Amino acid sequence: MAEGIGGGSPTGGPLPGSPGLDKPIYTISVAAEILETHPRTLMMYENIGLVVPQRTSTNRRRFSQRDIYKLQTIQSLTRQHGVNLTGVRYVLALLKALNDHGIPPPDSLKDIDVSALKI
Repeated sequence: MAEGIGGGSPTGGPLPGSPGLDKPIYTISVAAEILETHPRTLMMYENIGLVVPQRTSTNRRRFSQRDIYKLQTIQSLTRQHGVNLTGVRYVLALLKALNDHGIPPPDSLKDIDVSALKI
């Protein structure tokens, strides 16, 4: 999961000339394809507030690279760690707080990288 979070640059930031982490570039169908999930799953995550994609002037969802990273993290927590969606919200918040204060996560969650996420 941690691999690729920084966007590919050795310094952890986006590659030069790339759109950046927050540019809304992926439609829901493309995001679903990247994540190998159904678009309805992404809509459900949006409905419960786990991810908030930006909207175009015609009200279409657009996901950023940062949104994709967050969705991959959600998938990892639910699929590999057995956390339900209510728990995901709390685990992400706790991991982000630990990260922000320089405290390492528990050994069982070391594969979850929240450094690039907005929680």
